[in-house]
Amino acid sequence: MNPMVISLLVGALVVGAVLALMAAFVGRGDDRANNRLDQLVGRGNRKDSSADMLLKQALDQVDRKTFFDKLTPQFFNMTKMLEQADANYKPGAILGSALAVGGFSAVVLGFMVSPYIAPVLFIMGFSLPFLWLIWKRKSRLNAFAGQLPDAMELIARALRAGHSLASGLHVVAEEMQKPISKEFARVYEEQNLGIPIEEALMNMADRVPNLDLKFFVTSVSIQRQTGGDLAEILDRIGYVIRERFKILGQVKALSAEGRLSGVVLISLPIGLFFLMLFMKPEYIKLLWTDEIGIKMSIGALVALLVGSYVIKKIVDIKV
Repeated sequence: MNPMVISLLVGALVVGAVLALMAAFVGRGDDRANNRLDQLVGRGNRKDSSADMLLKQALDQVDRKTFFDKLTPQFFNMTKMLEQADANYKPGAILGSALAVGGFSAVVLGFMVSPYIAPVLFIMGFSLPFLWLIWKRKSRLNAFAGQLPDAMELIARALRAGHSLASGLHVVAEEMQKPISKEFARVYEEQNLGIPIEEALMNMADRVPNLDLKFFVTSVSIQRQTGGDLAEILDRIGYVIRERFKILGQVKALSAEGRLSGVVLISLPIGLFFLMLFMKPEYIKLLWTDEIGIKMSIGALVALLVGSYVIKKIVDIKV
């Protein structure tokens, strides 16, 4: 079999495995808890109103998609990921950047070193913009989660001082830093435009996939229907979030050795491959020119992906 065809097949296998891992790791959460909270506040079977449908149709007519926007698959929900990452780009721009970086890596670096590894270099370059987007989204969500206890206590103090809930949300938007100030400012502006505050909070919970925020939205919705001391409820939520972060810090400290071992074990074969490629290319060339070497390469890639997934599941402890 032609070595170039074999390298393309290996590249396709790596792409499929990377996409499967991205689908497994990105956007995952406690779906059962989220669905339970949705049903509790009556959000589970919400349907768009006629005004929402007319607005959506108008936006679809105004929004002109570029060529890369049409090529971008819809099942990844790139628009929501970009919104959660607070990245001012279109999905087509990310896809175009990925194709450009992947093509540059394959053409320039691949043919400078060896054309046989061009598909692998294309895959690595193609994944860089998406990895940047995942990193930016995760960093923003982690920053939001860290600011949430302070926001709960700030709203509780505003309520005890005699302010309304909307005023408490405005205090958070004015006094705290991004990203939480931007989200609460959007909620405040939405309720100023006539949207019920419960619905504005639910929209924020849709934009920010955070379980603690879901508890806050649920508590506000229940309190406005049944009554009660919302300030005390928010204090308890903030206390629970802080205690959970304390336990999470202890878990991270105890699992630091396992996470570092996983990074070393995953990066060591890749680094050794490129080191041998530059030092002795005729020695490493057997991995894609010899039949046994090709089988060993495919087995090593599969074992590396499976091992990285297993290590992540071991060290990723939910709190």
